[in-house]
Amino acid sequence: MEYVKSIPSIASQIYTLVKNVKANKERCQRVSERVKALENLVELIGKEKQILHNKEKALKELSITLESAQKLITKFTTAKWLKKMVKSSSHEDDFNSLNDRLNDAFDILSGALQVEQVKLLSKVFERTNREKQDEIDRREDDKELKILLIEHMESQQKAFEELQISVQKLLENMNKPKITDEGIKMIKPDELKYELPKEPFMTTSTSEVYRGEYHGFQVAIKRYTDLNTSSGAIQSVFKKETETMKRFESPNILRMFGICVQEDGPRSQFLIIMEYCEKGSLRQVLDTECEKLSWPRKARMCLDAAKGLYRLHQTEEKSKVHGCINSCKFLVAEGYIVKLGGFELAKTETSLKKSTKKSTKSKESGSLCYYSPEVLKNINHPYSKQCEMYSFGIVLWEIATCEKPFAGCSDKDIQQKVFEEKFQEPLPEDCPKPLGDLINACRAYESFQRPSAGVLMDRLRILVAQLKE
Repeated sequence: MEYVKSIPSIASQIYTLVKNVKANKERCQRVSERVKALENLVELIGKEKQILHNKEKALKELSITLESAQKLITKFTTAKWLKKMVKSSSHEDDFNSLNDRLNDAFDILSGALQVEQVKLLSKVFERTNREKQDEIDRREDDKELKILLIEHMESQQKAFEELQISVQKLLENMNKPKITDEGIKMIKPDELKYELPKEPFMTTSTSEVYRGEYHGFQVAIKRYTDLNTSSGAIQSVFKKETETMKRFESPNILRMFGICVQEDGPRSQFLIIMEYCEKGSLRQVLDTECEKLSWPRKARMCLDAAKGLYRLHQTEEKSKVHGCINSCKFLVAEGYIVKLGGFELAKTETSLKKSTKKSTKSKESGSLCYYSPEVLKNINHPYSKQCEMYSFGIVLWEIATCEKPFAGCSDKDIQQKVFEEKFQEPLPEDCPKPLGDLINACRAYESFQRPSAGVLMDRLRILVAQLKE
């Protein structure tokens, strides 16, 4: 009775597979019909009080045959079925031998059953009729297969051409100078090329930012306006800071190339030259391209951001923190590569800002949505990596939701929710649980429960690999 119970299960799997075949649809469907007839026959045998030895043996062999049929049909359901067919000979023999085995099973199992239903089932296996059906099925399948093969050949040709282009681009990129080969240094004015028309794409109260090129790299050129300082003072601060910046070199930290001092006019012009990120800030990407961000891509962006933070936290200065983590401090390059910015050449930039006649405070510094509970409790609480990890958790939440944190809440509301109510803004229902757990860990109320940047990076790397599978 063992096989009477197991055969229907295998048959059911075959029926499901047949619905998803990409080729040989007619022959697979015909096999399905014959398996169904045999399943009905097995059901009749199962009602017998005692199953004879020869039938028990036939049931065992039928079970093996059905497993073989399952494997054959599975070949035509996978994404690589056509590639396998091209490499192998025709599957006609496989179908012929399979149908012969199914017919053998029917002959043995139906031998002693003299019932009307068996007579009806026997029509499915009647030799002349079966051979005619198989020939019609073969012709239909071959006709469809010819079309599929031609389409496959054309797609392979196109794929090969695209591969050639990709390889060519890769070789060109390999021959280009690497961004890390460029040291942070004083840059001569004639080494910079501005994008024309020469107009700033960003303007603040203290600076104008232009697109340009430096040694073949696309760069953002920040020009400080209305300065009242000497080039000697600026260069002195810059020289000291370049040594510190060398320790921050990472693909996920915004690359700084240096500063440029132009002294060919009535006043010195001071420029900071940095890597240009095509997509703008992370916040801009989340506002405008949310529908393009799948969970694997979001996880990858979280990993990129974590790599940047880890590089910063792991400098020789063990207490080194960013100090102002938010989604505007991360920039997004082509391919949605996230880079941490907003701290590079901070002392040099601060000295430039101090020299402006109209210094202004950043408006974003007043927002409490990135403040950790311990900082909300005591504004004088020492700012630490754990505090920064909470802020980073808010950024990860933004990536997951594409929303702005605590939208519509006043500073008082945020204080109430985060510090007093221990509130965490919810994640989307379809957020992968491992990612959600990491984001919530970063936003933990107790600082000791938050992961370090290194641990977070490791776990995100594992998650990204899992989401790719």
